[in-house]
Amino acid sequence: MSKSRRQFLAATSLALAGAAAYRSEAQKADEPPPGAPPAFGTGAPVGPEVSANTFSEAEKLVQIELSGSERAQAAASWRQNMASLYERRNGPRRVFLQDAISPASHWNPLLPGVKGLPERDRFVRSSADPGPLPEKDEDIAFAPVTRLSRWIEQRKLTSERLTRIYLARLQQFDPKLRCVITLTTDLALAQARKSDEEIAAGKYRGPLHGIPWGAKDLVDTAGIATTYGAEPYKDRVPTEDATVVKRLHDAGAVLVAKLSLGALALNDIWFGGQTMNPWLLEEGSSGSSAGPGAATAAGLVAFAIGSETGGSIVAPAMRCGLAGLRPTYGRVPRTGAMTLCWSLDKLGAMTRSVEDAALVLHAISGPDGADLACVPSKLDFNAAAGVQGLRVGYFPEWMNDNPATDVDRAALESVKKLGMVPVEASLPDWPYDALNLILFAESAAAFEELTLGGELGQLKIQVPDAWPNIFRQSRFLSAVDFVQADRFRRKVANEMARIFAQVDMLLVPSLRDEMLTITNFTGHPSLTLRAGFVQVAEARSDWAPDPKHPLPKFSPPRRVPHGVTMIGRLFDEGKLASAGIALEQSFGVADERPPGF
Repeated sequence: MSKSRRQFLAATSLALAGAAAYRSEAQKADEPPPGAPPAFGTGAPVGPEVSANTFSEAEKLVQIELSGSERAQAAASWRQNMASLYERRNGPRRVFLQDAISPASHWNPLLPGVKGLPERDRFVRSSADPGPLPEKDEDIAFAPVTRLSRWIEQRKLTSERLTRIYLARLQQFDPKLRCVITLTTDLALAQARKSDEEIAAGKYRGPLHGIPWGAKDLVDTAGIATTYGAEPYKDRVPTEDATVVKRLHDAGAVLVAKLSLGALALNDIWFGGQTMNPWLLEEGSSGSSAGPGAATAAGLVAFAIGSETGGSIVAPAMRCGLAGLRPTYGRVPRTGAMTLCWSLDKLGAMTRSVEDAALVLHAISGPDGADLACVPSKLDFNAAAGVQGLRVGYFPEWMNDNPATDVDRAALESVKKLGMVPVEASLPDWPYDALNLILFAESAAAFEELTLGGELGQLKIQVPDAWPNIFRQSRFLSAVDFVQADRFRRKVANEMARIFAQVDMLLVPSLRDEMLTITNFTGHPSLTLRAGFVQVAEARSDWAPDPKHPLPKFSPPRRVPHGVTMIGRLFDEGKLASAGIALEQSFGVADERPPGF
């Protein structure tokens, strides 16, 4: 005899709930009468036995407290009410969820009624003469894309020569930096020769034509390993290029290397070791876009593509002295890129100048029809646009507290000197790190198979603040609290909308934890750029302190670059870049190179 709907709902899928079952006229005593509605808790018990003590201990994980009778009732009915909900991953009809399947709900950073979005598509690059081609290869290697592209366009420099310069530097300096996972020599030379042929024939594709670049090794490249920096994926070879790779190929860019990332996009240690900061080889380059940060700063590529979920472009850009442009969530498609968090992941440019980052963003923007979070948007950028009168918000108390430095405070003075208008801003004193429940839950879902299959043990780093432990802990987060965190996210977004009704952008210390968290969850774009130099007496690390492995100390302190970060309105990267260009020129520190490279 078929199960009743009551049994079917609690113990199995609803997929066949509409199927009719033959019923004899004589209703069996243990079955409900015809027409009875479904009810919870009437199915056969499934899953492991639980007790009141099981709940007593679990209450400590989710920080709630039941009474003795409530605990007893919950334990007695758990296997009938709740255990069957895990059939999707534990039952005989287990369903495998492919990486490309995103959650049915997705984050839309645009709130109803929000105004001020760019109204036109416009992209005007600078027209300055790049000057004569330098004689030394290293001087060519460190030139920004704005100059490299003009030399190539004017046929003073061939793509093949430039590509060979970068390939040689990648091989020479990677032993110091450990920033390369795969060198794509054959592809790069083939693309470079094709670029030279096209340009010679008058088929110039634009400012990225013939320009060598590196990709964080979480964007797929057809026929070339894409490893996520993690041991379980060392031999993974995709069959198709990610959308951003396709778009850069179409722009004529030359892929020279797949660059390192902290394993599964956390911090700066991968299966090949730790990627180091070219300015201070005793410390990591920060993560997780560690390889793109180190390689671009050391003049090993013209630009790189990084990704950010919670600071992975901002942190290495700040530490390595780069321009890192994290775009608005939903501007750049992530199709073919590793998923860590569907509602947070963003792909962006890491470059040696602000305008370079805008050039790259222009090439990779726009929906591809596959990434459901990617939406149509406009990019209004003019490299020569004035910045006078732009309202730049700042948080006074943040400018006087760590991690702000004299460089941050000087940047605020530069804002005034350029004719922009500083505006004091404020935020409620809320527990913004509570939003990270969403990050942990989504990331644990993205890598569920590694957790359930026991493969997390293959990862090099197994400390408490690394993914293996966090993915396992995340299995015990409350679904109710996930929904409440999602609602809190909307409340925070409303606060940001209030602030941006008063200012055009924000200037903040790059690694201010609240702003890193808030803006990654609200989806606002950010631009980090080198603003000066500071002295450090101890190496810095992304990892929690470990007394057994103290960090190197320096006497006298070491001089390293320091970056500031500007946060823009949603989809207003053009104005953000214009302000960044003006600040970069006023700081006058972008051209200094890391010693020894």
